[in-house]
Amino acid sequence: MTLSGLFVPLVTPFTAQDTLAEDALRELAHDVLTAGATGLVALGTTAEAAMLTESERTRIIEICVRVCREHNAPLIVGAGTTATAASIDAVTRLRDGIAAALTVVPYYIRPTEAGVLEHFRRLAAASPVPLVVYNIPYRTARPLGAETLLALADTPNIIGVKHAVGAIDDTTVELMHRVPADFAVLAGDDIFAAPLLALGAPGAVLASAVVAPAAFAALISTWRDGPITKARSLSHRLAPVSAALFAEPNPTVLKAVLAAQGRIPSPAVRLPLLPASEPSTAAALAALDRLTAE
Repeated sequence: MTLSGLFVPLVTPFTAQDTLAEDALRELAHDVLTAGATGLVALGTTAEAAMLTESERTRIIEICVRVCREHNAPLIVGAGTTATAASIDAVTRLRDGIAAALTVVPYYIRPTEAGVLEHFRRLAAASPVPLVVYNIPYRTARPLGAETLLALADTPNIIGVKHAVGAIDDTTVELMHRVPADFAVLAGDDIFAAPLLALGAPGAVLASAVVAPAAFAALISTWRDGPITKARSLSHRLAPVSAALFAEPNPTVLKAVLAAQGRIPSPAVRLPLLPASEPSTAAALAALDRLTAE
């Protein structure tokens, strides 16, 4: 599998009774793929995966597999946790219809980089699907250096990284300079997607794209194919949208906007998250209005 283009992490819509809104999830998946997304990401942070029951996770995968098959689109599924043994169990249960597993760097316990590398080597050896490493140090408290990331790139069955380090730092520049051609560095920070695409990232995993998939798909294609002036202009127009959508913890503002648009039945999130405030929701809707007006 080659990773390129726009992958959209889906929210998990809930009804007013706090049950999975299956129809809304199905329509949302169809909408983003029809609008130009390459593929979907299920059960990521944006999906509130940690707050879902096992039966809800299973049903979400079933729905997303079916939609992706109808569109001939790849599905990436979030799997894995802090413990290596539990992560191996999670990835080995992934089956037909899933193109890759999004596996987060072990969080909270702060292993050494050598421990992280061994963790992923064992996951990759056991997994029936390729792995995409989720590198997000502001959540995991475990930064990875360029040498560790390049060692992961050389590991069989690891095909990419969702790179969300909160900056275009020296590690990112070094990684993009030396990354193998068969390993995809996907932009994972919505605000920093454009500069990483400019450095050569072949695609992105962007939560903001769930509310404006066509615009974010165009962002990736124009940085790849040109013209650069159009890519730069679109980058400047989308940055305020992403900033507004992340003004409160993900996916609270996203869900408030989708509910206001009538695309999901409720803005509800599950504790310990709280629903987005009215000012943040209004600011995000206004940013989207400005985007479409330009």
